[in-house]
Amino acid sequence: MKTRILLWSIVTDVVSVVVFVAIGRRNHDEASGLDGIFTTAAPFLMALAVTWLVTLVWRDPLSPRSGAVTWIGTVALGMVLRKLVFDDGTATAFVIVATVFLGVAFNSWRALARRRLSGAGTSP
Repeated sequence: MKTRILLWSIVTDVVSVVVFVAIGRRNHDEASGLDGIFTTAAPFLMALAVTWLVTLVWRDPLSPRSGAVTWIGTVALGMVLRKLVFDDGTATAFVIVATVFLGVAFNSWRALARRRLSGAGTSP
């Protein structure tokens, strides 16, 4: 069960980043091809991986702490990588949208998963 939760957690976080990027590219009338999505998502996916490893999210991926550090680490390191490594923009509005979207995405699915696993969402 623990391995399954870990795998689903990784997939859900990655999908959250890809959905964020795909929506953003569509809203800005940018190409929606996989190469464009991957190029835009790359700094955030790299930041997500580093955050998961360095902050030990993989030990308890559903905890509120994991949601918070995944959120802050991915946004902060993702923006740094986007600017310094990928030579892309980090406009204030983009930082705000990324922070809000990824915060909601990373933390809401975790809250729903905890509720489901605790049985709090089931009626007798």
